[in-house]
Amino acid sequence: MRFRDTESRTANTLQVGSYGRRTAIKGVSDLDMLFIMPASKWDDYSNGGQSKLLTDAANAIKARYPNTTVKVDRLVVQIQYQGFQIEAQPVFKLVDGSFRYPDTYRGGSWKTTKPEQELTASSQAQLDKNNNFRPLCKMVRAWRNRHGVQMGGLLIDTLVYKFLYSTSEYDSAGYRSYPQMVEAFFAYLADLPVQHEYGALGSNQRVKVKKRFQRRAREAQEAAAKAAAEVDEAKARAKWRKLFGRAFPLAEEGIAESVIYEAGYQARNTEEFPEEVFSVDIRYTLKIDCEVKQNGFQTLLLRAMLVDHLPLFTQKSLRFKIVHHDIPESIDHQFYWKVLNRGPVAVKRDCIRGQIVPDEGQRQKIENTNFRGDHIVECYAVSNGVVIARDRIKVPIREEA
Repeated sequence: MRFRDTESRTANTLQVGSYGRRTAIKGVSDLDMLFIMPASKWDDYSNGGQSKLLTDAANAIKARYPNTTVKVDRLVVQIQYQGFQIEAQPVFKLVDGSFRYPDTYRGGSWKTTKPEQELTASSQAQLDKNNNFRPLCKMVRAWRNRHGVQMGGLLIDTLVYKFLYSTSEYDSAGYRSYPQMVEAFFAYLADLPVQHEYGALGSNQRVKVKKRFQRRAREAQEAAAKAAAEVDEAKARAKWRKLFGRAFPLAEEGIAESVIYEAGYQARNTEEFPEEVFSVDIRYTLKIDCEVKQNGFQTLLLRAMLVDHLPLFTQKSLRFKIVHHDIPESIDHQFYWKVLNRGPVAVKRDCIRGQIVPDEGQRQKIENTNFRGDHIVECYAVSNGVVIARDRIKVPIREEA
């Protein structure tokens, strides 16, 4: 109503991003929308009015939804809900079908985007590749979120698009070919040369690579190969779940995993999962390590010990800490920890743990090596109910002979 004489909530808008390309998965935290401005308003903002356009758009949204948190970011207006936000971008449509949008960085400028070409390419790939394009994009997103790999949605869709059009192997393949397709895609990803950007599907606009993904892709390929080769269905499903997270169903769907059995013992399964506590949408990198201490001995870092194959024995003091993250200071976030005990001793003692607990403000977690087992410690960065970065470290504790 502020810019056009209409009460419609859908007219002159375009749903873009992962939702628009229909490659989003459950838990995605952003909905990207373009609001197409009347051409008659261009003169009001054309000469350095980028910030004014975003502010006017934000004020219009606040007037319509006064109880909603609305703020202006560099390129968009953010409408925030718990665990979810809408990013609305006011744009002017050009004669070639592209859109001009405001960028407030360094005094302001106008840039162009071509989302309709990306939406068209996504739909065409789904037709050309026997409906395999969108499922593979979604599986890659699940892998990204499970393992904390920093890859944007448009980059994922672009690389899946390039992979599927690089071969005719999956032009008529169905669901039964998914294990081979997944393994082949991760092999394709791992073999790509290191580069800083790609041309997006359909539009050929530049998509930046924020973090190298080749090593993580190789690990995923090896995991997929093992899962595909597993003849026992229950074990195969468990392997796929390690790769893709809890979205991948186990063999006995609907049966609660409330009890863990191992070596003749049983324990309560107290493990919590970030996908069930928060939304998960990995956007940034997070790295944790652990200082291993014992009186009279040199302090060592756990990751270095693992690389050098040095054993981690009991009766050590452990200080897990955040050693790096690239989350901007402007983004309000909190850290959470999860300590998961594994192995027969943990089960015998009924000490699985695995609860997700908030950091106490020191960006660290103090533990001790009490008993043997291949334990796991994870850390999550959470903003507005969404996990935006995560990392994990294995803690293989042994007893001295």
